[in-house]
Amino acid sequence: MTKFTELGLKDEILKGITDLGFDDAFPIQEAVIPVLLSGRDVVGQAHTGSGKTAAFALSMLQQIQPKKGIQGLIMAPTRELAMQISDEIKKFGKYTGIRIATVYGGQGMGIQLDALHRGVEIVVATPGRLIDHLKRGSIELRDITHIVLDEADTMLDMGFVDDISFILDLAPEDRVMSLFSATMPTEILRLSEEYLNNPKQFLLDADDLSGEGIDQSYLVIKDRDKFEYLIDFIKQTKGQSIVFCSTKYRTRDVAKFLHQEKYNAVAIEGDMSQHRREQSMGKFRSGKADILVATDVASRGIDVPRVELVVNYDVPNQEMAYFHRIGRTARAGALGKAITFVSYSSVGDWNLIKRQIKVPLRDLNQEMGIQISIPDPLKRQTPSRRYGGQSRSNYSRGGRSGGYGRSDRSRNPRDNRDERGRHGGDNKNSYGGRSRW
Repeated sequence: MTKFTELGLKDEILKGITDLGFDDAFPIQEAVIPVLLSGRDVVGQAHTGSGKTAAFALSMLQQIQPKKGIQGLIMAPTRELAMQISDEIKKFGKYTGIRIATVYGGQGMGIQLDALHRGVEIVVATPGRLIDHLKRGSIELRDITHIVLDEADTMLDMGFVDDISFILDLAPEDRVMSLFSATMPTEILRLSEEYLNNPKQFLLDADDLSGEGIDQSYLVIKDRDKFEYLIDFIKQTKGQSIVFCSTKYRTRDVAKFLHQEKYNAVAIEGDMSQHRREQSMGKFRSGKADILVATDVASRGIDVPRVELVVNYDVPNQEMAYFHRIGRTARAGALGKAITFVSYSSVGDWNLIKRQIKVPLRDLNQEMGIQISIPDPLKRQTPSRRYGGQSRSNYSRGGRSGGYGRSDRSRNPRDNRDERGRHGGDNKNSYGGRSRW
């Protein structure tokens, strides 16, 4: 394994790395840093938690000069990820004198203008807010020498591809550029061909969607029974936990019920103000809160080393979302657990995800002796669902009505929309149109 001292980094950067307790480089850092330092562009396929932030940050810190204007630009899809990247760079560059500004929507423009006015060398930005600054002239790209697109597939999913093209067209052609993405759809490859110059490709994790180091399991239960099982698993956890929910309404209700059970929990969802989101994340990062309840808006922006358990309270609607969620545990080589609650109506979605997982999954129904019985209408809707030979007799704990038993019946199927706040109807207990099963 290669040590950071062997990568040709400056002493002041190595000092920051040592302060963080790192000695050996991760594989993607060992591979990417020398290539970026040589001035060649990079395309990297890497899942979350692989150490890619340090891979592009350290090479950028090595070559950027203090007090010479904005030379580094990093684009990220969400404000949480942008803030996380900035925090990491500040730690690595603690002794370099290089300053970083983070610009994103939801924060007052005045705060960002003040930071830019004081002078920075690296800007970490979400595309929309970056364009706002470019149009008003508060950020200029004429001195840019390094550009990074992080989580490019998510930016594509969020509709940022035109914004990214607009920004890159304004940047100097003579720059070092890197693009990192967990998946490589055609649009991302086309983007790399247009804007990167003969990039070296590193597909270190192209075949690794297993979630190495994570004990993965699943439990098929009625939706109304999820909360009681959540409490059971959290009681067995010593470290911090993250609970991922499908909608903002579900997130609020789960957090509320955890409070009622006297758990120290915080929530993050799309409709929260930026101040409240930062406040919640601050409590969780500092260890003042033991449980974070979140929608997928937060799955790419959480880097807390003490997370022991991730619970998918709802099955995600995309395969890659599953891997980004569970990647919040087992950070930097640690071990962790991920449990997915599969409601009867979500078995089909879960089967699609299971095909992508390349390590053995623990079947908690079998381990805990919990039998399942899918109602006939759901069987007819999903004829391909299989349960590994398990008995389909009556559900052994079907008489329980804890957690969501009453509010489940009042759900409004019109509320199954995306996380950007377009939720119709007045029913605050809507859970995305899932059936009472």
